[in-house]
Amino acid sequence: MADFKQFLDIDIRAGTIIRVQEFPEARKPAFKLEINFGHLGNKKSSAQITDLYDKKSLIGKQILAVINFPPRQIGPFMSEVLTLGVPNKNGHIVLVTPEVIVENGVRLY
Repeated sequence: MADFKQFLDIDIRAGTIIRVQEFPEARKPAFKLEINFGHLGNKKSSAQITDLYDKKSLIGKQILAVINFPPRQIGPFMSEVLTLGVPNKNGHIVLVTPEVIVENGVRLY
């Protein structure tokens, strides 16, 4: 079992998606996201969320992401944060979002 200290080591922050691009080089359908984390700046993420979301619906959407994992090379793209989601009953990823808008960069506790 994880203890509370281990949970606090994972830095989960709110951010707003400001740019979405197709990612045809990905093995599974995905988007390249640019996410604004306020005072922490903009970060990039690859997300396999094309089943439930289109580019237009993602712009301005506030999400939660782990920002302190090491960057991960995904094909020609460097993903800097892990955008969080959970699968629905069909296995399609649903983004984890705050219930109300919060300040970009605020930490989940």
